[in-house]
Amino acid sequence: MSLRHALFGLAACLPLLGGAAAAADKASADALPVARVQDLHYGDVLYQLYLGDDFEALTRLEAYSQWKLMPHHAADAGLLAGGLYLQLGMHNEAGRRFEALLGPTVPAAVRNKAWFYLARVWYARGYYDKTVESLGKVQGTLADGLDPERLQLASNALMRLGRYDEAIKLLEGVQGTSDWTSYARFNLGVALVRSNRLAEADRQLTAVGTLDTPREEMLALKDKANLALGFAYLQAQQPAQAQTPLQRVRLKGAQSNKALLGLGWADAALGQYQQALTPWLELRDRNLLDAAVQEANLAVPYAFGKLGASGQAAEYYEQALKAFADEAARINVSIGHIREGALLSELLKEDAIGSERGWLWQLKQLPDAPESRYLYPILAGNEFQEGLKNIRDLAYLGRTLGRWDENMGVYADMIEARERAFADRTPRVEAMLASGAVANFDARRQGIEARVNDLVARKDAAALGSAAERQQWQAIEQMEAAIASDPNNPDAVALKDKLRLAKGVLSWNLQQSYRARLYAQTRDLRTLDQALTEAHSRWLRVQRARESAPTTTGDFAARLAILQTRLTALRAHLAAASDTQGKLLSDRAISELEAQKERMAQYEVQARFELASMYDRASEGGR
Repeated sequence: MSLRHALFGLAACLPLLGGAAAAADKASADALPVARVQDLHYGDVLYQLYLGDDFEALTRLEAYSQWKLMPHHAADAGLLAGGLYLQLGMHNEAGRRFEALLGPTVPAAVRNKAWFYLARVWYARGYYDKTVESLGKVQGTLADGLDPERLQLASNALMRLGRYDEAIKLLEGVQGTSDWTSYARFNLGVALVRSNRLAEADRQLTAVGTLDTPREEMLALKDKANLALGFAYLQAQQPAQAQTPLQRVRLKGAQSNKALLGLGWADAALGQYQQALTPWLELRDRNLLDAAVQEANLAVPYAFGKLGASGQAAEYYEQALKAFADEAARINVSIGHIREGALLSELLKEDAIGSERGWLWQLKQLPDAPESRYLYPILAGNEFQEGLKNIRDLAYLGRTLGRWDENMGVYADMIEARERAFADRTPRVEAMLASGAVANFDARRQGIEARVNDLVARKDAAALGSAAERQQWQAIEQMEAAIASDPNNPDAVALKDKLRLAKGVLSWNLQQSYRARLYAQTRDLRTLDQALTEAHSRWLRVQRARESAPTTTGDFAARLAILQTRLTALRAHLAAASDTQGKLLSDRAISELEAQKERMAQYEVQARFELASMYDRASEGGR
C-alpha cells in the first residue's frame, strides 16, 4: 500500500478528513457520530480542503480557531489540523495533535486505525521509535484485516532500531500462507541471523526462499530471503551451505549481482576456482557502478591466479585498473558539477509548481546529468527524497510569502487611499457637525408638538381641516365680523341666517373628521420622532468616526508594518533554511561519490599490488 493510501486511511478515521458528515444509517460504538457543519467558517475550511489547497485550508483553520469562530467544531478542527499537518509533512506537530485528541472519547476502532496509519507515516519518514510508540497505542485487534500488516510494521521498526530480540518475540508463532505471513517469516529469519541463531533462521528463510509463486513481489521477496541466508552462511564460514540458497536467486533480479558475487566466493572458499569463474565472469560484464561488479573485477584475476593462469590474471588486472581509472575521472567531473550547484536545479527543474506538496510527492525521473548514473542508490533513498521534499516545500512557502508581501503593498495602498479620502471629507464633515442641523430639527419638532397640543386644548377642529376647509372657515369668520360691525343693515339679517347654516355644516364636517385627523397628526409625530432618533444616531456615529478614523488607520498601518517586518524575517529564514538543506543534500551526494571513488581507489591499490606481486614472482622464476 502506498503512502497516499496510508494518508487516506488515516483520513477515513477522522470526522472531517473524509467528509463534512460521516454518512452512517445507524449509530455504532465503533463509528464516529454524524458531524454536520454548524459554523460558516468551518465550512469555508472544508471548501478549501475539497479544492485540494491543503495549505490554505490549514492557514484558515488555524486563524479561525485562534479567533474562536468555530465553537461547534473545536474537536473536529483539532483532528482536521492534525491530518493537514501530517499531509504537509509536519509529522511532529501532527503527532502532538493526535496525542492530545485521540483520547477515550473517540471510538476504539477508529482510534486504533488512526494510530496504525500514523505509525505507517512515521515509518515512511524514518521515525522508527515513534512508529513503535504509535503501534503500542493500538488496543486489541485492528479491523479490516490490518493486524498482519501491523505485525510487519512493528517488526520492521524494531529491527531498524536494532531490537532484534523484541522483533523475534513478536514474530514467533506466526502462521498462515498470506503474503504478510511470508514477510513476517522473512523478518523473523533476518532477526534470528542478527541474533546469531543461524539454524533457526535457516528454517524461516528457506520457507520463504522456496515459495511457489508467479508474482513479482513475492519473487523479489524470495530472492532477498535466499540472498540473506546465503551471506549468513558465508559470514559463518560455511560456504557449502551458502551455495544452495544463492543458486536459487534469479539471474535477472535486483539481487542477482550480490548473489553472483557471493556464489563465486562460496566456490572459491571450497577451492573450486574454476566454478567460481562462472558467476564472476557473468558479473564482471555488468554495470561497474555496482560494488559487487567492482569486486568481481578483482575476483576474476584472483581466480585465474589461483588456477595458475598468470597471463590471463595480469590481463584482467590491467583491464580492471583502466576501468577504475576511467570511472574515477568521470566521478571527479560529477563532483565538480554538483559543487557548481547544478544538482538540485536539475532535479527539480521539471517539477510543476502546482503539483502536490508534502510527503505525498516523490521524484519520478532522474535528470540527464553526468552524476545521475552514480546517484541512483542515494537518490532513491528515503533520506534524500525527504530532503528534496523539504526544499520543494520551502520553495512553496517562499512563493506564498512573496504573494503575501505583494498583498502588504496592496493593503498599504488601501490605507493611503483611506487617509486621502478622510482628508478630503473632513472639512465637509466638520462643517456639517458645526451647523447644528439636528438641533434645529429638534426645535422645529417641538414647535409642531406645541401647536398640536394647543389646538387639542382649544378643541380647534378647523386647524386640522384641509386647506380648502380652513380657507372656508376663515371666510365665514371674516363675514361674521363684517355683519357684527354693521348690525343695522337690512340685508344682514338674511345673510346672517345663511352664514350660520353654512358654518354649522362646515363645523359638522370638521368635527366628524377631527379624531381621524388628530390620530394621523399624532402618528406623523411618531414617525418624525423615529427619523430624528436615526438622525441623532448617525450624527453620533459621524462624530465618533471623525474622532476614531485617524487612530484606526494608524493602527492598521502599525500592524501592517509589523507584518511586513515579520515577512521579511521569514523570507530570510526560509532562504537560509533552503540553502542549508540544499548544501546538506549536495554534501551527501558528494560524500556518496567520494565513497565510490575511495572504494575504487582501494580496489585499484589491491589490483596494483596483486599485479606487482605477479610480476615479481614471474621475474624471480625467470632468474
